[in-house]
Formats: sequence, C-alpha cells, structure tokens
Amino acid sequence: MSEINGIKVPFLPLIEKGSFSSAQLEDIKSGFNDIFSKELEKVKFSNHALKRMESRNIQFSDDQMQRLNEGVEKAEMKGAKDSLIMMDKTAFIINIPNKTVITAMQIGNEDSDVFTNIDSVVFV
Repeated sequence: MSEINGIKVPFLPLIEKGSFSSAQLEDIKSGFNDIFSKELEKVKFSNHALKRMESRNIQFSDDQMQRLNEGVEKAEMKGAKDSLIMMDKTAFIINIPNKTVITAMQIGNEDSDVFTNIDSVVFV
C-alpha cells in the first residue's frame, strides 16, 4: 500500500510513464500533498452529527464554519480532547484530536442541557 504524508492509501495516481519529468512529478506530488494536508486540517462531521443537525434543522454559513474551525484550533492549543464549542445558540461536541463533530444541538430546545464527557468549553 502506498503512503502519502504518513497515511496509507490504497491507490496511486495513474500517470503514463515518460509523460512528465521528475521535477514535474515532484511538483504534482507536492501540490497533492498540500491539498491533502489542508483537507485533513478541516473539521469533519460524523454521520451521527449530520443526522442530528438535519433532524434539528441546524444549518450554518461559511463564516460560522470558519468560526468552528477557529474554536477547534483554540481547544487544540490548550490540549483539549473532547470539547463543547458554543457558537451562537448551538452547542457542538467535538473530538479535538480527530477534528470531528460528534453531535450538535440548539440550546434550550432539548429535554436536557447537560453535557458529559467533555474536558473543555470554547465560546466562538
């Protein structure tokens, strides 16, 4: 299995032999690695979180997504593992090392506003 940035991937890009110089191939590889690395740094949503957001009609803008990413970065700098990120009137439980939203809920619309198994709270 091939490795890209230390992550094993089950594929290699198909390039016809001799169609690129070694310098061009290095540029292509470098560009792919940059894009791949940037994508890994973004916040992701678990299937559970996506279902909860849909059922609770939680939507947000690109600006709010950027604020959520900034909140994750703040929590990461402090060494948080599982964080409650409060944005406007919405609470997101996020696994910080994986940058994955576990669940989301609007404050005041649930039966319970009790949050467990978190080690930090970030307001964005």
